[in-house]
Amino acid sequence: MWECARSPCSDPMCEHARNEKRNLLPSASLNLQDLVGLYGFSVLHSGAECVQTAAFHCVDCVKVSQTSLSHPVCGMSSELLVDLGDDPATAQLGQLKLSTLEDQQWPPDESSLSKSETENSQGFDPGSPHLPWDHPFYDIARHQIIEVAGDDNFGRKVIVFSACRLPPQHQLDHQKLLMYLKATLDQYVESDYTLIYFHHGLTSENKPSFGWLREAYKEFDRKYKKNIKALYIVHPTMFIKTLLILFKPIISFKFGRKINYVSYLSELEDVVKCDQLVIPTRVREYDNKLRASLKPSSLPSMSPPHSPPLPEQLFGVSLVMLRQKDPDNHLVPVVMRDTISFLSEQGLDIEGIFRRSANVTLVKEVQLKYNSGATVNFRDMEDVHLAAVILKTFLRELPEPLLTYQLYNDIVNFTSVSSDNQAEVMKTLVESLPEENYASLRYLITFLARVSANSEVNKMTNSNLAVVFGPNLLWGRDNAMSLSAIGPINNFTRTLLDQQHLVFT
Repeated sequence: MWECARSPCSDPMCEHARNEKRNLLPSASLNLQDLVGLYGFSVLHSGAECVQTAAFHCVDCVKVSQTSLSHPVCGMSSELLVDLGDDPATAQLGQLKLSTLEDQQWPPDESSLSKSETENSQGFDPGSPHLPWDHPFYDIARHQIIEVAGDDNFGRKVIVFSACRLPPQHQLDHQKLLMYLKATLDQYVESDYTLIYFHHGLTSENKPSFGWLREAYKEFDRKYKKNIKALYIVHPTMFIKTLLILFKPIISFKFGRKINYVSYLSELEDVVKCDQLVIPTRVREYDNKLRASLKPSSLPSMSPPHSPPLPEQLFGVSLVMLRQKDPDNHLVPVVMRDTISFLSEQGLDIEGIFRRSANVTLVKEVQLKYNSGATVNFRDMEDVHLAAVILKTFLRELPEPLLTYQLYNDIVNFTSVSSDNQAEVMKTLVESLPEENYASLRYLITFLARVSANSEVNKMTNSNLAVVFGPNLLWGRDNAMSLSAIGPINNFTRTLLDQQHLVFT
């Protein structure tokens, strides 16, 4: 409720709300600037006697319009004025207008849980974000604002941030969101990584404050910025472009060069396979509308349709088919044998092996050689990181993950298995894999155990290797990978590395 120094609010509904303690917000944390919800604006009331002195302000009694606010009792109007304040950046940003909640339909987003998370589940809650309700980040994780989407075309981890999944401001603890984002990036900042930001869906109702954005940028110190190789802003608006201009004084030149604008989803194909991204339906629909509004001559190229595999193709082909193609009927594919053999000879002493990206042109050249039936000799190229990226890319491009969709639920729920039974349960799960998958997994894990045995030199412990390889060993049927599912998958991978001597006996 607004309370006037001359007369209290006489609205009976407001009194009812006061009595019932419903729809009330403390005046200490609420002012008219918050209600208007536009950066850099403040409300200057024309009547000096009318002040916000009530213990609570009733949201139902406040009538907000885009041009003025009217006091429900004394009738004095409050004009929206630009408050330049002490921060010119804030003042300029305040002149930008975002759509309000009334302008938005806010359709319920599709559940981004993958099909493998909901089908054939045994004791698995399809609505669970894989974090217990009492986890400190449960309220953040359940919105699935932040996702991990495997590796990009350069062999770098991909982190996806979807603005349309941000709930209204009052429903989200933005400080906790920042902590959650930092906790996520902490798993990957020692490696090269890519950040993709889907801007569509950000409104005046769900956007963080300008001050929060500024403090968030300052919060991410050099360790977060050093290894981020690219930030892709998808469907940028004049608002986000202006925002970055206003941030220019505090954004380093090096970081500024990493920012890229992407107008259409098809443009992301040069960076990452869109099929593996967790793209909200609302973003896809918006992209389709943008394309439909263009003249035919201006339309960007669509992603090429999937073509049938070439006769000699090795990438993107099932392990069963690769075994049939192999002249010696090898259970382990030649790409894995070549890369692991080379890395065993020359990569065990390389610090940060599997954490660095490779030249994308060389990666494509090597893939083309394999897919055309040519022999690849990594010893001639003498590039350890190239071989490491090729190995990860091969695993990620398998039509079905090495650990198979069938084991997805068991692996995500593996944290519920007691430590005394973990080795036995894991052994049972692994031995249920198809013959080709079991042999390839054993070949890979045995090699990674050798890598971690030399972790004092290469800095790749079992935990670090699990962060790198977990998302490349298992994902959902539709390639979707909720961030909160990454933890259990990485935990399973780490435990597999810890106990590989018991599992593969």
